[in-house]
Amino acid sequence: MHEYLMIIVRTLFVYFLVLFVFRVMGKRELGELSILDVAVYVLIAEVAALALEDVDKPFFKSILPILLLFSIQYINAIFILKNKRLRDVIDGDPTIVVRDGVILENAMVKQRYNLDDLFQQMREQGVSSVQTISFAFLEQSGKLSIYLKDGPAFVLPIIVDGYLDLKHLRLIGKTEEWLEDELRAQGIYSVKRVFYACYEDGKLYVQLKSRKNSS
Repeated sequence: MHEYLMIIVRTLFVYFLVLFVFRVMGKRELGELSILDVAVYVLIAEVAALALEDVDKPFFKSILPILLLFSIQYINAIFILKNKRLRDVIDGDPTIVVRDGVILENAMVKQRYNLDDLFQQMREQGVSSVQTISFAFLEQSGKLSIYLKDGPAFVLPIIVDGYLDLKHLRLIGKTEEWLEDELRAQGIYSVKRVFYACYEDGKLYVQLKSRKNSS
């Protein structure tokens, strides 16, 4: 009887612990999880299963790996929230695989993404022709985001969290000198002060960081 009671108590505790860990780690849909997220979730699930199976092992030792994984992921999330470059290294960056109706073969090879994958995801979104696509982005999660030529124009972010995206700047046909002039015209002399900036309808739109984060 005592053994069954211990199993029930351990099961309930692990259930609420895993629920708490996943809740604190943030709400994200399955298709939006990064590779790192998936790896951590799988590891936590495996450790939780072992904690329930091995009733002879001290309970704290069984759940200690869950607490360590949670701590690592939580600290990592804080760092990548504040650092765009670190975010790109860990989570990766979306890759343009189609631009103005042209499939970018080199980008697809680099991501090990083949034409069958592209056409399948196009069909899933009801897109029948590559020529109708303005931009198609392969997201970090493996999902394909498609923007059609006859749909709303996709606005590329130029500055994100204080970091200039040179790739996007070149895609819109602008230079760093142009951007510096535009920022100075708005009284901004450092990219680090900018939380978000984009070029839309012939105008640069800028949102500054809050004062406590702009230093």
